[in-house]
Amino acid sequence: MGCLKNILRAIVIVLAVVGFMSLGGRELVGSFVNNFFNPPQDEILERAKKVGDFSNISEEFELEKAAGILGYNAVVAEHKASGQKMFVVDSNKKDLLTADDIKSKDVEEKLKKTISKVKYQALSVDDLHVTKHGTMSSYGKEIPYVRFEARIKKLPIGDVGGIVAVAQTKDGEPRLLISANEKNKYSQLISDEFFKKIK
Repeated sequence: MGCLKNILRAIVIVLAVVGFMSLGGRELVGSFVNNFFNPPQDEILERAKKVGDFSNISEEFELEKAAGILGYNAVVAEHKASGQKMFVVDSNKKDLLTADDIKSKDVEEKLKKTISKVKYQALSVDDLHVTKHGTMSSYGKEIPYVRFEARIKKLPIGDVGGIVAVAQTKDGEPRLLISANEKNKYSQLISDEFFKKIK
């Protein structure tokens, strides 16, 4: 008798699921899952407000994520045509790096120490070298950056090039700015265009 009860219960559940799917449940579940993993741009922009104002970035860039990453609030964006990635990290008033660190002669060592603090099992940065110092505009100010080259282990990319910069919001809160791409595809023009639009 108990076995028959379980079979009837299973049939009712299967019929309920089939009925739900035939009445548009598949689209409802699909859109819920898609919105969870790929939220709409307006929702990402709303979340990104914790880190900065990204409303003026051009359509050639797409905000991919605005969430907590490695214990920090961060926004991840991509330049659609080149695949270059930009990261803006709110370090929660824990200075990972300062503008003075970026300007210093031993910035390479400071970058290596910062990388060792932020351990991430799926990513390993090796052979980091600073190749240039410069300035750019972001958060309405001129800020320092360093250009780097590095080897990334555990990713199919291998050698990357990019920049690391430090900006401050109007309230004086630090923001770590990173832009990177494959070493021979990195473009400073793309980084300048993206970061100057953040306020």
